[in-house]
Amino acid sequence: MKKASLILSMSVLLTSVIGCSSGNTSSSSGTAPSGAGSSNAPIKLRVAWWGGQSRHDYTLKMIDLYEKQYPNVKIEPEYAAYDDYWKKLTPQAAANDLPDVIQMSVAYISQFGDRGQLEDLAPYMAKGSLDKSSISDSYLKIGQYNGKQYQITLGVNALAVVYDPQMIKDAGAAPPTNSWTWDDLEAIGAKLKSKGKLMAASLDDRNFLTFYVRSYGQNLFMPEGSGLGYKDDKLFTDYYTRLQKMYNAGYLLSLDKLGQKKGTPEDDEMVMGNAATSFTWSNLFVADSDAAKRSLEIAPPPGPNIDKALFLQSSQGLSVTKNSKNKEEAVKFVNFMINDIEANKIMKGERGVPISTKVQEAIKPLLRPEERKVVDYVAWAGQRTTSDNPIDPVGAVEVNKVLTDLSQQILYNKISPADAAVKFRKDSTAILAKNKK
Repeated sequence: MKKASLILSMSVLLTSVIGCSSGNTSSSSGTAPSGAGSSNAPIKLRVAWWGGQSRHDYTLKMIDLYEKQYPNVKIEPEYAAYDDYWKKLTPQAAANDLPDVIQMSVAYISQFGDRGQLEDLAPYMAKGSLDKSSISDSYLKIGQYNGKQYQITLGVNALAVVYDPQMIKDAGAAPPTNSWTWDDLEAIGAKLKSKGKLMAASLDDRNFLTFYVRSYGQNLFMPEGSGLGYKDDKLFTDYYTRLQKMYNAGYLLSLDKLGQKKGTPEDDEMVMGNAATSFTWSNLFVADSDAAKRSLEIAPPPGPNIDKALFLQSSQGLSVTKNSKNKEEAVKFVNFMINDIEANKIMKGERGVPISTKVQEAIKPLLRPEERKVVDYVAWAGQRTTSDNPIDPVGAVEVNKVLTDLSQQILYNKISPADAAVKFRKDSTAILAKNKK
């Protein structure tokens, strides 16, 4: 994750990001990098990703472009909504039948890496198959685990709140600002409730609990992954006491209806006009705006201490699987997604602000107002980020499941936030200790 000092001014990057190293840039699309190989033998690659319909549509266009550049390659796309994606990948991993290229979350790098299911991309960078000349080392570190380059990020983003300014105005509430608080959020929720609207569908437990504890100078996990990163359970208790209060007041979607959601932009309550906000990641702003077909705005999650809480993270990246029979060709496709200018003119940063300086400069003139809002927000967040967020340790997926289960019990009033805090620490410590052996 990048520190604030690594972020360049707006005039340098898509005005937004980076401290990227400036090395030589490969010229344009369609040019195979040195060492990539150019066999004309027929090749089939399976490529998998998650997302909403707009992401699926433009990724298929990128694949069409790739197949025109390399007529001997046929790509079989495999895509789904986020939850369904991981449900599908789990049995494929067990059967040693993962797609050649998979979209990878930082939450799963340690899990897949420790199981020996991901290819180390560093050797391919060393020989030029994967061109890193216009990518900052700080961005490469995002996908590194135990000294291996298991992922290369497609872009960076930050936690955000996407909101409908007109709905909030119509409710007689003040809109979010760059310095708003949780009390402000509750005030908005009360106004919206009186107008028959929701504040939001939900708040993702793992990400926004992380944001909350970071606002007090701590982290969800210890950097070495041996336990929870915050010492005082009062942080957990205070956060979920507030969340429980908002749920009981009817500001959030009921859990039974939330359980029917697929996690796509088209299915979001804010997008559908039933809620005023969506607690999400910055890179989803464009998809939300396109699906909502109305003017939306973006703000940081509520504070206090937003500067401490914010962090930049890989929106998602690409990994090559160990079971792939065409690793060189798979790496070539990853290189295309990261570095090809024409391909990125199609994607235009929807998966996060691009990590390649040459891509940033190439797509800058093409950005729509909605896309520029994302770039501006990531720049603002990056300038205020004061610390990294540790990569999820092995066992974090299991810990996150415990957190989700406890959150639901709290909202159903089956356990108090204080008792849940104690149980979360006990169960998480046991899970993380088991995985450290």
